[in-house]
Formats: sequence, C-alpha cells, structure tokens
Amino acid sequence: MEISFQSPSQGADDSVQLPCVVNRGLEEDLTKARKYLMLIGIAGIVVALDQWTKYMVRTNLQIGETWMPIEWLARYVRVVHWNNTGAAFGLVPSASLFFAIVAVVVSIAIIIYYPRIPKEQIAIRFALALQLGGALGNLIDRIIANLTVTDFISVGTFPVFNVADSSVSIGCAVLIAAMWIEERKARTGELTETASIEDTGEDVVSGLEQSVE
Repeated sequence: MEISFQSPSQGADDSVQLPCVVNRGLEEDLTKARKYLMLIGIAGIVVALDQWTKYMVRTNLQIGETWMPIEWLARYVRVVHWNNTGAAFGLVPSASLFFAIVAVVVSIAIIIYYPRIPKEQIAIRFALALQLGGALGNLIDRIIANLTVTDFISVGTFPVFNVADSSVSIGCAVLIAAMWIEERKARTGELTETASIEDTGEDVVSGLEQSVE
C-alpha cells in the first residue's frame, strides 16, 4: 500500500497559481472587449440617431407630408415621411424580408470579422462600424414596423433615404478607399523589398568580382 503526502509548500504554490490563472483569463476577456469598443460606440451612435430621427418624423408628419421651414430650400432638400419596403434609397421594392435576412447575415459577419482587423487599419474599422449601425438601424424598422422602413431625407429628385442608408453608403465608400490604400501600401512594400534584394545581389556580385581580380 502506497501513501503519498502533499507538502505545505505545494499547497501554497497551488493557491498562488490560481489567482494568476484567473487574472490571465480576465485580461484576455478585457482585451477582446476593447477590440469591440469602436464598433459598439460608432454603431450605437448611428442606431440612436437613426431611430430618433425616424421617431420624430413618424410622430410629427403624416405619410407623404413634407416639411421644410425655409421655403426657397424646399425645391432642393426637404423632410418627407415616406415608407420603404425595399432596399436603401427605395431600390427593389417589396423585398423587405430578403433585406432583413441580409442585414442579419451582414451584421453577424461584421461582428465576427471585426476583431481580426489590425489596430492600425482604423479606416476599415470605422467603415465596418458605420455599416453595422446602418444595417441594424433599418433592421429595427423592419422588425417593429411590419417590414417597413421609414425614409425622410429628400434631396432634389434623388430617392428618399434615411440616416441608416447614409451610414451604410458612407461606410462602403470609406471601406473601398481604405482597402485601395492598403493595397497600394502592400504593393509599394513589395517593390521596395524586391529592389532591396536586387541591390544586395548586385553588391554581392560586385564584391566577388573585386575579390577575383
């Protein structure tokens, strides 16, 4: 029969290691949370502004009613209460359920992909946050208003839109520009590295020629 004993020093080591493990796990959770701060902050502001403006329009204007306190501007820009069952800017009408599903898929994809974006690529992080806020803003409308989105910004003869539509559009534009810039940086880096390698090779060859002579 074999009997084993645990020394007091071993028990003390275990009691010291346990808080270290807990602290390490807490630090990892805080690091993950920090990665989402910009996403949650910007998307939250977009959703809040979008829903507040829509609420003000629905409360104060009948469907189809127009408002503009400055008369001479009314021909260029105005506020009009409009219902939309399609995509942004009234595109593809009567496809609200499809776009609600798309909004859910896009939002999940952004949330999953966002932590993988390097901290240095702030423009891409900003663009995805705008897109998430816009997608959620219109998704909330489709959920609470029987698949109908409230539009109210009318500029000239351009289709009526809202804050969420603007956020998605600006986010797409910023994302395209940021990705183009990142691609150019990568190409420039590759060219610089190739040129450096070629210069090094030429230096080695010239050094060998001089040693032979």
